[in-house]
Amino acid sequence: MFANYSRYLAKVAICFGRVPTFVPIEDLNQYLYQLQQQYNSPSDSYFKFTVYGLRFAFKMEGMRDKYIALPTIKKDKKLPVVLSRNEVRRMVEVTKLRKHRVLLFLLYGCGLRCGETRNLKLCDLDFDRRMLHVRCGKGRKDRYVPMGKILISELKKYIREEGCMEWLFNGKPVGRAGGDFDSRYSQRGIQWAVKQVSKNAGILKLVSVHTLRHTFATHLLEDGLDIVSIKELLGHVKIETTLLYLHVAQYDRKRFFSPLDTLYGMQKPDFNLANGCLLLQEKQIENHCLMEFTPN
Repeated sequence: MFANYSRYLAKVAICFGRVPTFVPIEDLNQYLYQLQQQYNSPSDSYFKFTVYGLRFAFKMEGMRDKYIALPTIKKDKKLPVVLSRNEVRRMVEVTKLRKHRVLLFLLYGCGLRCGETRNLKLCDLDFDRRMLHVRCGKGRKDRYVPMGKILISELKKYIREEGCMEWLFNGKPVGRAGGDFDSRYSQRGIQWAVKQVSKNAGILKLVSVHTLRHTFATHLLEDGLDIVSIKELLGHVKIETTLLYLHVAQYDRKRFFSPLDTLYGMQKPDFNLANGCLLLQEKQIENHCLMEFTPN
């Protein structure tokens, strides 16, 4: 790992004429600030690897005070890629293998993560209650998500055809190349299946496994489900994470406020309905925040 950072640390050493761990932290912060201000070169990645290299060097030297003092790298906040309902329908229609179809139904119909999907066991399926037990999701938290009639029907057919014994999705047997150390479906296999299906459906968007999870949340929001319930279904710890979908959901306020449609009389803006949708979501968020921070 140190070899990857060596050339970035070498440039710091050349700049100051000494080993980076002996450079005052104020000077290092000024150096990093100047890197951030440069538009063309060094690039953002250059800055990031310089910070990573310095953190690694200070950690190896046991200099925890300097390690903490280094600036935090902010992650870019990008809006998620979301599929339309027609695009999801096309993906389902081109999927010939039932295993892949069930996979799509779980990812889109239940909003599961890739790891959560491959960890599913037969004992996690409660067909009577129509509930799916998601064990040890992100943050080691369990949750329940509802299963629709279409998903349950496909699951029963799939289990009967595949003869599943423990894991819902079986992969290559233990010991064979390409497996993830056991008989479960590998993450790479799941990712490949989703990308292949989206390609066959002629979708030009960059589709990943997580795209279906984003689409699940966005479509539920558009259908009127409150943001707090979506937070619980996704297994988010903080509601701020779920609020991201407010920026991509096509609320009526966004549909009605298209100036091109209203220009030619194709759509009349309904300000009362739009404001009602927005106020409802704001009230739900306010109530949830009060519940979170009110002492018992």
